[in-house]
Amino acid sequence: MKFTFAHNNLNVYDLEKSLAFYKEALGLTVTSTKNAEDGSFTLVYLGDGVTPHQLELTWLRDMDRPYNLGDNEIHLAFTVDDFEAAHKKHEEMGCICFENPSMGIYFISDPDGYWLEIVPAK
Repeated sequence: MKFTFAHNNLNVYDLEKSLAFYKEALGLTVTSTKNAEDGSFTLVYLGDGVTPHQLELTWLRDMDRPYNLGDNEIHLAFTVDDFEAAHKKHEEMGCICFENPSMGIYFISDPDGYWLEIVPAK
């Protein structure tokens, strides 16, 4: 028996705002969408165009408040081929929420407050 990664999921409060953020900040694009017949939810899968891994964004119609992320100790990590250019872009977007220069990494925060780690490609 062998398990392989399929996707990660994040629930989002404002789907359009999140889709715009993930496209601008990380270059992720929509690979597929599933809408509930009754309109109660929408699933949007995003891909990077290189790896098979996907990010699933879930929007729930009846969610009436932003998500409580608790201590928000869970994050996704992305490698980038041009770390300096990425840092500049994210700085201009105002989404950098934490930097660790000694480790050579930083984090950005999406519209819902999820942290995304940015790591230079090796």
